[in-house]
Amino acid sequence: MSSTPPRGHLVRSEIGEQPAVADRILSGAGGELTRIAALLREAAPRAVLLTARGTSDHAALYAKYLVEVGLGLPCGLTSTSTLTVYGAQPDLRGVLWIAVSQSGGSPDLVESTAAARRAGALTLAVTNNPASGLAAAAEHHLDVHAGPELAVAATKSYTAQLLSLWLLVTAWRGGASAPAHAVPGLLAQAVAAPDVPEVAARYRFVDRLVLTARGYSYPTAREGALKLMETSYLSAQAFSAADLMHGPLAMVDADRPVIAVVAEGAGGAAVAPVLAALRERGADVCAVAPDGLAPDATVRLALPPGMREDLAPVVQIVPLQRLALEMAVARGLDPDAPRGLRKVTETR
Repeated sequence: MSSTPPRGHLVRSEIGEQPAVADRILSGAGGELTRIAALLREAAPRAVLLTARGTSDHAALYAKYLVEVGLGLPCGLTSTSTLTVYGAQPDLRGVLWIAVSQSGGSPDLVESTAAARRAGALTLAVTNNPASGLAAAAEHHLDVHAGPELAVAATKSYTAQLLSLWLLVTAWRGGASAPAHAVPGLLAQAVAAPDVPEVAARYRFVDRLVLTARGYSYPTAREGALKLMETSYLSAQAFSAADLMHGPLAMVDADRPVIAVVAEGAGGAAVAPVLAALRERGADVCAVAPDGLAPDATVRLALPPGMREDLAPVVQIVPLQRLALEMAVARGLDPDAPRGLRKVTETR
């Protein structure tokens, strides 16, 4: 007699696969990635444009920090509608266009990448599907090797994108990939950390949350907000900690918890004054941070210590993925199949 799988079993399984996915990426890193990095060094683009949707948009934002800080190149996030809806024809000669997508199936990404290629850009697709339309539209493709992802809410494909993009940019600038070999073990620690159920129980009946961070960790805050919205149906807003001080801080009070992603490094240090302001307002602050950082937080989703700031986002998102899962299940929802959503969202 067959039994109905528990709610969230796909998301739970795919969160748990992330250490193995990272190990697979690192074990296979070489040929294709080395070839693309060499091609980018030879092409020497004057600027980089990144295009993506949904969860992949947060991976693209992370890549923007990697490119601007690590390579010193101007880097922007595109508005695909300028090409697909308005028919703009920009001069993209000397520009590297990177399209990031789990499925590689959204028409706007495929169409805009094809248009960018016609406009003279060097085009690269970063996907979990080498047989996708996006992979075919771009001149070059980088497979993130996450394996089939069945839950609607993306988890393992996101961290696979982050790690693959870090390895690509590192190889492009001629850096050493050795620091990334700590990632599978750090992911395993984050997957097994015991504090998520307690925090999920604390916020089970919350209907509004704010997430905040700075620098490399800002995409983590945005992706965490998306996961909470799509699985638990609550209103979760993400702000750069700098932008939070420019107006949104006024809406923060004891009834609207704030989740602050705090890294070891310059970005985490830049969050400190914001945490002080939140304390003054009596806010309930959950720190996603290693022990010792954000000491005055109300509660904590602890992260392993000693993570490089530019690699930390690969691990930081895991407690938030798990929080979204546990909160959804506690509310009687199924995070594997959120209402009204499909795995491949087709937009133009």
